[in-house]
Amino acid sequence: MRWLAAILAALSIGFTVGTARAETLIAAMSSHQIQITSNYTGSQLTVFGLVERDGRTVARGDPYDIIVTVRGPKRMLLVREKERLGPIWINRTQRRFPDNPVFLHVASNRPIAEMMSNETAQRDRIGLVNAERPSGSWVDLDPGARRFRESLVRIMQGKDLYGYEERGVTFLSNALFSAPVDIPATAPTGSYTVDIVLYSGGVPLARQQTNFEVIKTGIEQRLALGAYDWALLYGLVTVLLALFLGWGASVIFRRD
Repeated sequence: MRWLAAILAALSIGFTVGTARAETLIAAMSSHQIQITSNYTGSQLTVFGLVERDGRTVARGDPYDIIVTVRGPKRMLLVREKERLGPIWINRTQRRFPDNPVFLHVASNRPIAEMMSNETAQRDRIGLVNAERPSGSWVDLDPGARRFRESLVRIMQGKDLYGYEERGVTFLSNALFSAPVDIPATAPTGSYTVDIVLYSGGVPLARQQTNFEVIKTGIEQRLALGAYDWALLYGLVTVLLALFLGWGASVIFRRD
């Protein structure tokens, strides 16, 4: 029995050492809240991180790579493909993307193509096109799915809601890094998640997640709450105000 207990203890210690992580990530943000006011034109947050390495491990041959992915509130997005029919354009086909983030930002310390293969990026859902692929499947069974997904990314990039910075992460030292994140004025309110992944040689070593939120403050928040809580009264007041302003403008600029 003593020998059995000793063997079990040795196996337990060996399993613990074998599963211990050589690297861990510690991440923080410069602010966890963005307040939208009447003069809001956008903001910028900074993600700070530290790579902690077990001193007993041997140094890796490949350098560290960091990929930061920021996802905003999720909505159902619709992409339509138009076809020209004579002098007019008509909607031919469409594709729905349920629970897709309205805001998506990816930053890395070097181009993703230099970190890993395209197959690895698809499997790990890395990059703008791959970030919202269905989990558990990295092969497109529908040939048109990737085309519509790329169109969605292009449309959202035109609205400054999607973006990729291939050198958006800066290593301040061998272990300390930072990544600025620009939040445009068109970014929706809600909760945002920040996913930080540490790679080396195309292999994920550690992951950390944090979050922040974009909220309205002041009169903007009160008006938004009023529009939802008292929709009928809000609509009536809006119509009366428009009529009053129209009447006032006609009186002021009336020609006698």
